[in-house]
Amino acid sequence: MKTKSALYFLMLSLAFLTGRLYAQKSVNELTLEAFEQKLKQSPVPQILDVRSSQEFSENHLIGAVNLNASDTALYNKRIQTLDKSKPVFVYSINNGRSGVIAKQLRSRGFREVYELPGGIAHWIGAGRPIESKAGQGISADEFQKLITASNLVLVDVGSKHCGACKKLAPVVDTVAHQYTGKLNVHKIELYDNRALAKQLNIESVPTLILYKDGKPVWTKSGNITKAILQEALQANSTAPSCEGTTELMKRRTEQARNN
Repeated sequence: MKTKSALYFLMLSLAFLTGRLYAQKSVNELTLEAFEQKLKQSPVPQILDVRSSQEFSENHLIGAVNLNASDTALYNKRIQTLDKSKPVFVYSINNGRSGVIAKQLRSRGFREVYELPGGIAHWIGAGRPIESKAGQGISADEFQKLITASNLVLVDVGSKHCGACKKLAPVVDTVAHQYTGKLNVHKIELYDNRALAKQLNIESVPTLILYKDGKPVWTKSGNITKAILQEALQANSTAPSCEGTTELMKRRTEQARNN
């Protein structure tokens, strides 16, 4: 009987713990709309921008304060001013730095820590309001001219502050060189083109969009390899690739021998 009671108690404890973990995950992982609603429900929301001070000076959510983890003294001082009994809203450019800081805040006793899904990149792409020093950037008419100037046009939406964007840059440059004369590439700085980001419904950076005859035919965000980009271009290029031509010649030669 003791064994059965102990087993029952263990199962009950595991179920309770799982329920608490699920509830915690459900509370803290919100959609962009739910995140925005939570902000509106907070009279004086505690909004933490965990990007660099330079990024913060360029743009940030209205009412946000900068929490730069690289400045340890200021970082700890600012955290001490926060109210642990009230919700805290955290964001970075995507969800890299914000995920780290959110975890640290929870470990310090903050019960309600909400990350902005997709970061400020998603916020801007959804057309939500921010404080910014930049203008609106490229107009819709100017963008239309860019994507119709060539049969194939690749639009690279990123930011000079985005690590993944910097990693992708040489990949785009290499592939663009391979398609010289067949492909036009336009790099768009997210922070300087908020209206365009909304038009393109950007949810994260980097984001690549391939246009053929002025129409989007392929979109990819996040981890984009050379092979993935080449595959998209080969599938939408009017002229076959060198590899495709070689394979075609082999098949025709084989058919000729069989005949």
